[in-house]
Amino acid sequence: EIRPSDVLVEKTIRAALKFKTKQIILAGGVAANNSLRREIKEKADLLDIKVFYPSIYLCTDNAAMVASAGYYKFKENKKSHLNLDAVSRLPLERK
Repeated sequence: EIRPSDVLVEKTIRAALKFKTKQIILAGGVAANNSLRREIKEKADLLDIKVFYPSIYLCTDNAAMVASAGYYKFKENKKSHLNLDAVSRLPLERK
């Protein structure tokens, strides 16, 4: 059985080798996954590639940012219709 973290580890290591990098940086919500941190570090160590990642409390997911933005919109009584479609790059403010 293949876990999602196995795919991330494999693709990350493959990309590091392809681009001949000596450093890997994990960031965002995925960087809070201890298994992912450990597995990438183990494989990278074998290839003399350094791995960097922030402290767990700094590894926030985009959901926290979206929830915060939604909270302030709600406080301003700005609401959307229930038929609103998902948009990956929807601006928070319209100019």
